[in-house]
Amino acid sequence: MPLTSLTSPLVGREDELARLTGVLDRARAGEARAVLVAGDAGVGKTRLLDEVAGRAAAAGTTVLTGHCVDLGDVGLPYLPFTEILGVLAADERFASVLAGHPVAERLLGGGPDDATDAAPSRLRLFEGVAALLTELADTAPLLLVLEDLHWADQSSRDLLRFLLSRGVLQRPAGGTPGHRLALFASYRADDLHRRHPLRPLLAELVRLPSVERLELRPLPDADVARLVRSLREQRLPDTTVRRIVERAEGNAFYAEELVAATDAPAPGVPSGLADVLLIRFEQLSETAQQALRTAAVAGRRVGHDLLRDAVGLPEEELESALREAVERQLLVSGDGDTYSFRHALAREAVYADLLPGERARLHGAFARLLAGPDRRPDSAAERAHHYRESHDLPEALAASLEAADHAQRIGAPAEELRHVEAALDLWTAVDATARPAGPDAVTLTLRASAAAVHAGELHRAVSLTRSALAGLGQDADLELAARVRYTLAGNLLDVDNLEAAYAYSSEALGLIPAEPPSATWVWAAATHVSTARQVGEHETARRVARRALRAAEALGVTDARADLLISLTSLEGHNRATRGGRERLLEARELARRAGNAPVELRALFNLAIGCFESGDLEECLPWASEGLDRARRAGLLSSPYPREMRYLRLLVRYTLGHWDEVLRESAEDAGEGRAVDGHALGPGLYVALARGDLGAAERARALLKGPFDWMARMVAAVVLTDAAALRGDAEDAVRWMRSSVEALTEAGTRPAVTLRLATLALAAVADTVSELRRAGDTAGVARWTDTAAELLADARWSAEHGYDDAPQGPEGRAWLARAEAEWSRVGAGAPDPAAWERAVAAFAHGDTYERARCRLRLAEALLAADRRQEAAAEADAVRREADRLGATVLRERLDDLARRGRLTDPAPAGAGAAVLTARERDVLRLLALGHSNRRIGEELFISAKTASVHVSNILAKLDAASRTEAVAVAHRRGLVAPEARSS
Repeated sequence: MPLTSLTSPLVGREDELARLTGVLDRARAGEARAVLVAGDAGVGKTRLLDEVAGRAAAAGTTVLTGHCVDLGDVGLPYLPFTEILGVLAADERFASVLAGHPVAERLLGGGPDDATDAAPSRLRLFEGVAALLTELADTAPLLLVLEDLHWADQSSRDLLRFLLSRGVLQRPAGGTPGHRLALFASYRADDLHRRHPLRPLLAELVRLPSVERLELRPLPDADVARLVRSLREQRLPDTTVRRIVERAEGNAFYAEELVAATDAPAPGVPSGLADVLLIRFEQLSETAQQALRTAAVAGRRVGHDLLRDAVGLPEEELESALREAVERQLLVSGDGDTYSFRHALAREAVYADLLPGERARLHGAFARLLAGPDRRPDSAAERAHHYRESHDLPEALAASLEAADHAQRIGAPAEELRHVEAALDLWTAVDATARPAGPDAVTLTLRASAAAVHAGELHRAVSLTRSALAGLGQDADLELAARVRYTLAGNLLDVDNLEAAYAYSSEALGLIPAEPPSATWVWAAATHVSTARQVGEHETARRVARRALRAAEALGVTDARADLLISLTSLEGHNRATRGGRERLLEARELARRAGNAPVELRALFNLAIGCFESGDLEECLPWASEGLDRARRAGLLSSPYPREMRYLRLLVRYTLGHWDEVLRESAEDAGEGRAVDGHALGPGLYVALARGDLGAAERARALLKGPFDWMARMVAAVVLTDAAALRGDAEDAVRWMRSSVEALTEAGTRPAVTLRLATLALAAVADTVSELRRAGDTAGVARWTDTAAELLADARWSAEHGYDDAPQGPEGRAWLARAEAEWSRVGAGAPDPAAWERAVAAFAHGDTYERARCRLRLAEALLAADRRQEAAAEADAVRREADRLGATVLRERLDDLARRGRLTDPAPAGAGAAVLTARERDVLRLLALGHSNRRIGEELFISAKTASVHVSNILAKLDAASRTEAVAVAHRRGLVAPEARSS
């Protein structure tokens, strides 16, 4: 398989392609230039040059390509140039040019071997080639492509030096245009060891003013992922794509080979790719090969001293072997006396080539060296790996547990989970007498589930806890059985499986007697309180919480006491949005901090932050959310549930306050740090994108619905997709998204608070539809959609009264209800009510700048309909300023349409012939061309049907037309209306 294939797309090389295309443009204008294209094998040099050559040929440029070939010490002189001349000789179009240059016959075999020529003859040959090429370039623009210069023979290198320094790139005297010629030559940077004969030539050529160097670096991960997905018609799983991207390390050829091998049973390096990777390895001396085999067992990177002790070579021999490997660019020397493989797949290929016994022996050697008396605290993971591969499973188990402890200490839950799961895999393979003293398998599985929660892998946490439950024996300790069940209940809450969570917390509480009280019972009770609240069992939650709080105080279980105080904040009437509620939350935060329980502290901080949001104190919300995220960062818990909620909340507040560029910047930073792409991370950024006219926002929102159910992802998608449907005037789709989303988000019979916002957005689309149907005289349609609007208004009103903990919603909810009532005025009253829209504008003054601007646009429309033009113009000016500040292009477009229809601005004339018509008459003419009646024209332009009729009569007179149809035809001929406007 070639390094690249024309069937594969060119991905991620936009800048390089633009640069080479620019060189070609300059060459076509008479400025001859050359570009030396460098890059590792497989990085995409040939694919890029093929793309450029194809575009050049399509633009009328003659493209000639010559290839250098690896023929060892027996190189054929001028091989790439003889290939080019062979192509010319086979093409009748160039027969006359070749006839005038006997040098072509000589290079193609009709003359003496250049190796025996004297210098003057060699110079005549070089000059002859240059003359031939310049004559070709004078006939038509010419692109020469030389591939794989690292394999070029000496004669070809000499000829290339002549052409670029004294030949085809020379500019004629007198300032006349030069030759219309470009030369692109590629070479493998990773093949150029220090004594490679091409190195001095490159150093000489890049100093020439008409020669530049272009380095193709590895593709970014995002581009490799795009390439990988494009190579298969059927979608590859995301985990497979991520693994290929990780292994390919930006190399397009490696990625293609790995994709081709996805159906193979063996997970290692594909055989064809392994052969390519091992070619350079097999050219090394035996000592260097031995050093590399040992280094491959160590991993991608290895320290000099560790490698020396493992390989067992004298220092001088090892240094010589390593120097050879570095010069051949298989190893790269790094900081701190370390060496690493230039590419991870090269290391994999060398490792796979080891014999099984050799591999186990070397792993054992590294394990023993790393376990020495001066071992590093962070070496446990390496030791676990080497012990496992050397089949010393008891030591591998002990090292895995030590590695998990280290990961926990440094706040790395994902790594802790990986090491605990590795220990669980080894557990049954190690005899009980050889296992480390400490936890049993069930307790270890519970630890894994906790690490999964902290790492944000919530469904994995549920699976692990279910495994722990299955592992409990008939004679299991009751406290352990209770712990497993209330842990499972908490994990099920995180994935919104509320009924199952309540069932397991009930079981946990029933397994342990309340008297005498114990810490396990207190935590079981605290979990049961949370699940009871979520399923609406508030009285049960209050009763259990009060009893558990007394027990927690008596036992001194401070963190459980904090958790219970948070739950009781709302259960006892002190809503988190009230001053009393915040005081209790502050007490809980302090207790959790004192106990060192970061998850409970984060729960308190989240409730403080969202309480401020719900009460309309947006600026006060931000410090709490930021404090929570800082605390999570210090504890290594940024991926756990509450920090994800606080990240969304902080972005939402910035979106609401109109700091949209900050939202996009922070969202991009989160994505750059490799955080999970979910509703928490994407939500506010999607809201901004939709408002700024990004057509892909809806598709990205729809992608959130794939995979296991996630409440936040479903909520974000619902907002975006309902609003997107409303913006494009699709009432059917808006209502469908609203209703299906509310149904999916309803928990334990309780509708989510977002029902209010969704119902209002859908109601806006329905109101637009009713207005259109009313203008068209469709009374049946008006009646049907009016019924739908009434249902949506009822949903909005109910939701406004039943927010968090069944309490009425705060300022945000009241604002959305005011907008819903105003939208209803457009449906029920037949015309927008300025007073209703004024109330909506005032309600959003709590801080939601965009929604307030959207309401002001509706207010301007209502004022125009009421002939209050001066007030309408003032509102329109305010909307214009806000839309421009936010970059809200959709809002600005709607404002411009309203301003044009309502003549709030004086539009420029549509054409030279438009001077005969006034600005208002041009507006009427445009609607006349669309086939609108006088009544419809009046409604569109906020004038009476009688006034519209007068304008139509004036237009007929000015255009000397006998009918409306003739007036439209005349207007089209004179360019007074746009071509797309057609009368019905």
